[in-house]
Amino acid sequence: QVQLVESGGGLVQPGGSLRLSCTASGSVVSIKELAWYRQAPGKQRESVAEFTSDGITIYANSVKGRFVLSRDNAKNTVILQMNNLKPEDTAVYSCNTLVLIDSLGSTWHGWGQGTQVTVSS
Repeated sequence: QVQLVESGGGLVQPGGSLRLSCTASGSVVSIKELAWYRQAPGKQRESVAEFTSDGITIYANSVKGRFVLSRDNAKNTVILQMNNLKPEDTAVYSCNTLVLIDSLGSTWHGWGQGTQVTVSS
């Protein structure tokens, strides 16, 4: 069993910062891939930032230079540091991850519960 827990959302003024965390616990050996998605009301879900299994970090053009993705492998946690936030960043943010769960290479894929980020003055 793997549990995926997100934290760190909230209300912030334009230009402010928030830090989102996504932690995988349970039968977890390591996180192979992880992506943060967001969905604003009336809009399609979009990928914001991701770690690929090749070790590449990819950012959406809309967040490049403002968001930073990092990871703490010891805690099986991926952090999305969001700086210089804009009202258009308002959305529900969810992490989607592929986790290695044993030495045979078995994996688990799932979503976090989502966390609301609101950027407003």
